[in-house]
Amino acid sequence: MWKEADNKLVKTFEFKDFSEAFAFMTRVALLAESQQHHPNWSNVYNKVDIELTTHDKGNTVTEKDRELAQAIDRLI
Repeated sequence: MWKEADNKLVKTFEFKDFSEAFAFMTRVALLAESQQHHPNWSNVYNKVDIELTTHDKGNTVTEKDRELAQAIDRLI
């Protein structure tokens, strides 16, 4: 479940191993590029932390973030 905190939507995804986490990040990257909306994220082994915020709207959560979050969830 995505949580809203500090003007960001945040979620941690956990996978079986690094390869699965990296494959997920690749799919998210292609999705984000197609939407022209890019996440802040980090990866440590099998975990991917994603933060979504709209930089050109003053770093606030907008509908653009919610739409990308839903699309990312559909990748799982």
